[in-house]
Amino acid sequence: MRVSAKADYAIRAAAELASSDGEPIKGEHLAEAQDIPLQFLEQILLELKKAGIVRTRRGAKGGYWLAKPSSEVNLAEVIRAVEGPIANVQSAPPESITYRGNAASLQEVWIAVRASLRQVLESVTLDQIVSGDLPEEVTSLARPDDAWVTRRSLP
Repeated sequence: MRVSAKADYAIRAAAELASSDGEPIKGEHLAEAQDIPLQFLEQILLELKKAGIVRTRRGAKGGYWLAKPSSEVNLAEVIRAVEGPIANVQSAPPESITYRGNAASLQEVWIAVRASLRQVLESVTLDQIVSGDLPEEVTSLARPDDAWVTRRSLP
């Protein structure tokens, strides 16, 4: 799975909002705090607003803030708001794809991959990102040394 810049930026911006105690934060401040291009960030914030994750107010005292407590917003929700479903195969949900012959069991693999991603992304909330107090099921996956090693295909 590749995490797009859009999904990464959305989570980082939402984490900044989670640390604001409900006070509106200007888009310029969010962009600067997380080194996100402002125009791209504004598009992302609009999508988060449409999904009911972010609220906005215009004016001198305006800005962006979370629409609900950060403990109630998980990373999967943020990603779905800006990217759609968590794990599609060729733009389709894995349960809608059928394979033939020697690849017949591949559908089950893709569904397991989606379930694994959901397990992690749905268990981590914005307040846990801000506090650094991640669930044990997440930290245990990241703990082994080989989890930190990038594997590349051979030339």
